[in-house]
Amino acid sequence: MAELTEKKRAQLFYRQSAWTRATHWIWAVTLFFMVTSGLQIFNAHPILYFGGQSGFGDKQYLGPQARYGNKQFDNTVLDIHAEERGDTIVGVTSILGHDFDTSGFLGKSGPPAQPSFQAFPEWATIPSYYDLATGRVIHFFFAWILVATWCVWLFASLINGHLWRDIVPKPRDIKRLPRDVVSHLCLKFPHGRSYNVLQKLSYAVILIVVIPGVILTGLTISPGVDSAWPWLLDLFGGRQTARLLHFCGMLILVAFFVVHILMVIAAGPINEMRSMITGWYRGDPDAAGKEA
Repeated sequence: MAELTEKKRAQLFYRQSAWTRATHWIWAVTLFFMVTSGLQIFNAHPILYFGGQSGFGDKQYLGPQARYGNKQFDNTVLDIHAEERGDTIVGVTSILGHDFDTSGFLGKSGPPAQPSFQAFPEWATIPSYYDLATGRVIHFFFAWILVATWCVWLFASLINGHLWRDIVPKPRDIKRLPRDVVSHLCLKFPHGRSYNVLQKLSYAVILIVVIPGVILTGLTISPGVDSAWPWLLDLFGGRQTARLLHFCGMLILVAFFVVHILMVIAAGPINEMRSMITGWYRGDPDAAGKEA
């Protein structure tokens, strides 16, 4: 009986440090406000271009967007707007020149009696009504919180070894990738002291590539920052390309969040939440003795 009790105790181990837990929850709140306020800002000009300049289109847009003159050149990648088609107005999303009817979500949303003609619907933005100035204030406030939190996380992870031990995939992790993919497809999740290889890959991409990329492209969009650091424009191929990459980074973060929540639910939400609140995680019977 004593051995059985000791074995059960060995299943519960300290997995998440205080630094990891604190930055995790700060990021969760920060990214929520940054995404929703960012969509508010995007609604002011819901077109993405590739290059250093914007090629103004010749469509007559409805809603808060300005009406533009004749097209000089076309380097449009994404264009979300509402347009008249016969006796009705539809929401249209154009990707590389291919139009898709997205009425009810993008371009046109809200009740039929009182539709809203803006790129993203009111429920997806902060503020819910069109207010570019307030959206910018909220976005920039939380942007600096994001920068500070990432710097704290990076410093702490380098000091305590979390970055190299738990985030950066090793060659032995890559060898386990096919087995890990099959396990996830079968909804069989290992509960060990260290992250599995898919977790390491996804966390490494988000924390080492995407978040720093979002920060740098956000700075590149600012003319004031460009005047001090003009090399940012060369690094990202122009302000419009930086804006496009900034938007793509947001989409990656939203996709990661959705998949992350689904994986937490599938792997055991109580155990996962306890780990991110208290740091203690209940793993497989022999997991406590395994090296990360």
